[in-house]
Amino acid sequence: PTELARAGERLLAPRQPVNRILGVLEQVGGSFGFQRICHAQNASLEVIKGDRRTFDARSAPTAVGPYSHAVQAGGLLFCSGQIPLDPATGEIVGDTPAEQARRCLENLQLVCEAAGAKLDDAVRCTVYMTDIAGFASVNEVYAEFFPSEPPARAAVGVSALPKGAQVEIDAIVAIA
Repeated sequence: PTELARAGERLLAPRQPVNRILGVLEQVGGSFGFQRICHAQNASLEVIKGDRRTFDARSAPTAVGPYSHAVQAGGLLFCSGQIPLDPATGEIVGDTPAEQARRCLENLQLVCEAAGAKLDDAVRCTVYMTDIAGFASVNEVYAEFFPSEPPARAAVGVSALPKGAQVEIDAIVAIA
């Protein structure tokens, strides 16, 4: 709190000056713009502000809600979660978690392609599963899509997914 009171000096994020953190982010995501905002204690802080662009992939399944397939900001592409929908019919495909994971990853590839990116450049994925017991088989499929240098990942067990899907996968992708 006392450091925030000195406007314009530096913001600590676990004892790391913002300029070091921004340096890393610039290496990952290219250029960043900055915008000043006010903290609750009237301290001025700098935050990352990048150009924001949305994408709706015509080759991917239609979104099942009011969201974009992906949003590009600051050199990163944030892909919305994909469930195993057939792009042509909009119906769930695959009876097993592994089959559904394959379709989810194929759909993510379509979203990335529509934005001029590649799923191979993912830096983070999240896998949501209604039954974590199928995790080993999902891992086998996942490894086919990321054979070397896979992205960071989290796997989360959930009680339900849209349209009765067993698997949903989202991704954050670096854009060159």
